[in-house]
Amino acid sequence: VSHYSKGFYLAIIVDKVQKKRDIALSCKKLFVDKSIKDLTISEVAKTAGVGKGTIYEYFKNKEEIVFEIVNVLMQEHNIKKEKQIKEATTTKEKIKIFFYIFYDKEESDLRKIYKEFVSISLVNPNPQMMEFQSNCSERYLQWFNEIIQGGIDKKELIPSSILLSRGLFVIGEGMFISSEVTNGISDVKKELDIFFDTLFELIEVKK
Repeated sequence: VSHYSKGFYLAIIVDKVQKKRDIALSCKKLFVDKSIKDLTISEVAKTAGVGKGTIYEYFKNKEEIVFEIVNVLMQEHNIKKEKQIKEATTTKEKIKIFFYIFYDKEESDLRKIYKEFVSISLVNPNPQMMEFQSNCSERYLQWFNEIIQGGIDKKELIPSSILLSRGLFVIGEGMFISSEVTNGISDVKKELDIFFDTLFELIEVKK
């Protein structure tokens, strides 16, 4: 696309990746406040300040917008979490920080959008979403493994602690899901604190 200015044609270069991100993030609050099934593309376009045609230029449907929002918010969350984990002094602190996404007030928008994403993935999965979910899970598990191994290397944890890594990772996610779909857990932070405080009495190296 170009326009004429002072006798010259100047190319207007659109960064499509950034444009897609900007459209998605401009709609974040809309998807936080309303369920995806209750939204229309017209509402999304109005909120983003673009036409419906522009929405369809970047996204096939509303589900893809949710996917883009989750992708961006997860990247931002990971940057914050990595910084906080590096600043923590003990392995137990690092592990609790690792799971703060499931209860921290600042991450409430991400949790809401992530629930929509999980719902979409279960009801109407597509290869891209499944790959994203699998990659996220593997990266987080690897990250969690590194935290546990770091505690072992510093002689904070007994060597066999690494065998619990995958189970602990799943338990953390499970408590969050249980709190969302049942009345069994009303305070995720409290339950995780009790669980890890008790566990560390068993796996910490006794001084």
